[in-house]
Amino acid sequence: MGTTIKIPVIVCIVLLTWSSGKGWAEVSWGRQQELIHLLRHDCGSCHGMTLQGGLGPALTVQALEGKPPEMLVETIDHGRPELAMPPWKGLLNREEIRWLVDLLKKGTPP
Repeated sequence: MGTTIKIPVIVCIVLLTWSSGKGWAEVSWGRQQELIHLLRHDCGSCHGMTLQGGLGPALTVQALEGKPPEMLVETIDHGRPELAMPPWKGLLNREEIRWLVDLLKKGTPP
């Protein structure tokens, strides 16, 4: 018998819908899951567990509206030491950072 992987249908639908976005194919499904975990836990520790803001600003669709994606990529990549935002350059590559920015601009998964 083969191994059955049980994934909630809603998660699959959300990921398949979002995976059609620009650049998403560059980040594997498994890595996407790791990045979502990182977003919720590591980023959430400063930006709030629901990303509504905390020590750092909110990372909601509304809060990021009008902010150029490349500016957000640079902020994540290099950090903002004056605001206690650490650089993620050594832990995330540019494709992963762009994927996260795209995710945040579209709205994070449930």
